[in-house]
Amino acid sequence: MSNKEEKVVQPHALMFPYPLQGHVIPFVNLAIKLASKGFKITFVNTHSIHHHITKSTTTTHQASDIFAKSGLDVRYVTVSDGFPLGFDRSLNHDQFFEGIMHDFPALVDELVGNLVRDDPTVNSLIVDTFYVWPSMIADKYRLVNISFFTEPALVLSLYYHVELLRKHGHFACVENRTDAIDYIPGVKSIFPADLMSYLQAKDDIYTTIHQIIYKAFEDVRKADFIICNTIQELEQDTISALQEKQPFFSIGPVFPPGFAKGNISTSLWPESDCSQWVRTKPPGSVLYVSFGSYAHTSKRDIEEIAHGLMLSGVDFIWVLRPDIVSSDEPDFLPDGFEDRIRGRGLIVPWCNQIQVLTDGSVGGFLTHCGWNSILESLYCGVPLICYPLLTDQFTNRKLAVDDLKIGFNLRDDNMKLSRNRVSEKIKYLMHADESGAVRKQVKKVKSLLENAMGIDGSSEVNLNQFITDLKAKIGEHDKN
Repeated sequence: MSNKEEKVVQPHALMFPYPLQGHVIPFVNLAIKLASKGFKITFVNTHSIHHHITKSTTTTHQASDIFAKSGLDVRYVTVSDGFPLGFDRSLNHDQFFEGIMHDFPALVDELVGNLVRDDPTVNSLIVDTFYVWPSMIADKYRLVNISFFTEPALVLSLYYHVELLRKHGHFACVENRTDAIDYIPGVKSIFPADLMSYLQAKDDIYTTIHQIIYKAFEDVRKADFIICNTIQELEQDTISALQEKQPFFSIGPVFPPGFAKGNISTSLWPESDCSQWVRTKPPGSVLYVSFGSYAHTSKRDIEEIAHGLMLSGVDFIWVLRPDIVSSDEPDFLPDGFEDRIRGRGLIVPWCNQIQVLTDGSVGGFLTHCGWNSILESLYCGVPLICYPLLTDQFTNRKLAVDDLKIGFNLRDDNMKLSRNRVSEKIKYLMHADESGAVRKQVKKVKSLLENAMGIDGSSEVNLNQFITDLKAKIGEHDKN
């Protein structure tokens, strides 16, 4: 090789997902995608997340590597989050995230130092945007700093411009303004009720989560690249505005290879097999109900939804985590509910969501509006009833219902949930004649996702451009 020839750079990325299932899933899928394009990957889960994943998939000796069957160059490492395995992270939410903000960075620093010392080929860091430490670690070990945002670009932009919201009186004021927000670059208009739940707060704006948000979205400005689990065609204006700030690449939806055929478990709970039950039902007749892996709701709302499901007469699968109300309140369904819905309703603590959504018997999804759930439902052509509970879910609902028009709200204007309204919305969605316009729109958006993921699609082109630019950046680091 002549002196003028550039040596071929192989990216070797350390990947750190946030320790929540909704973040781990796209990180695992991205690791597979990048490894299939020639990356070396060292994937780092917390001991706790690894424990829950392996516990949910086997009752014998816990597997040491969730990527063992992938056949790709993905090395798997775990790190302590600073808490014992038996610590209830959901019940002790604030204490856990205090540790993630203040104590976890030192544990990461020690781990990365050891990894870089043992393998000098490590040259880049792909870290969840909600961590507060990426730039510090990247600078210390001379790694290219890549921020992976697992939610929509709209959510990123709102957090990114939190100081604008503060300046204009829509956030962090005694009496926050309630008129439309029309000054965020690339965002035409959004109402305060559609902001992420943490940005709807008035007095309580110095919680642990708020401090994490402030620090993380200050730190992301130092990233060399931002990659985002969204689709250019869905958020064009918002993405263009972000690209004026930093190198930003929309590479979503980040799904497993073959979509429904992933062989790497990311579930924190054992999955019930719903396939036999759902296959006995007519096409499009089943409503799938799930409120995700993390958010909680009230016992009253669960009871109203349960009664609404009974009144609707619709067949359904309902994923009900044991801690959906609280870790210490497991009894939340109306008395006799399971007996009354026997045969037309299936209640499970957890299941393979993609497997259910891809079944032709499923014709609707009552969802908490997690971004993974919205993307998966869209890809399967299933319209939504939206019931946001926490954080980005309110903003995702705005995207789904108001902008993309692929679903309906379960409730409007923060009104109390009632069983009659739940029943009415379910019946409206599940009768094709009445919900025909939404179903037609879902098909249009589904085709946008499919096209974006194609060989010449926007997300594939953006991913390849990101890889090219990353290799150039790694080359610059090597010269310095």
